[in-house]
Amino acid sequence: MAFDVSILLTWILFLALFPMAFFWLRRAWRIFIKKNYSEVATKKGLPPANPKKWAPVVGLLNLICGAVATWIILGILLWGFAGINLFGGVPDFKTWNAYGGMTIVGKIMADIIIRFQAHPITFGRKKNTASE
Repeated sequence: MAFDVSILLTWILFLALFPMAFFWLRRAWRIFIKKNYSEVATKKGLPPANPKKWAPVVGLLNLICGAVATWIILGILLWGFAGINLFGGVPDFKTWNAYGGMTIVGKIMADIIIRFQAHPITFGRKKNTASE
């Protein structure tokens, strides 16, 4: 087996799953257990007007993505790339690679969609406030 770019990218994806799973599961823990909504649908570091409304959606997204990343990590470490047919099988190399990549991309896209829904874009002129 010769070392090439494909092997390097595979190792980067595998090693990147560890901190991502940790942060996603920690964020779900903070939202559901500690009721900390400071990281819910932030835009430019600011939460939306009603972060409690978006907390279940963001928490569930983080919980699902963290669980998928943990499942991939355990599948690779415990059963290897070849896979064992246990509850539908542990993914082989191409499958876990695709699951990992799609989990990351899907999480990023879902976060963007939730953020756009939580912080709607307002068009037109801003209304004058009473103090002006």
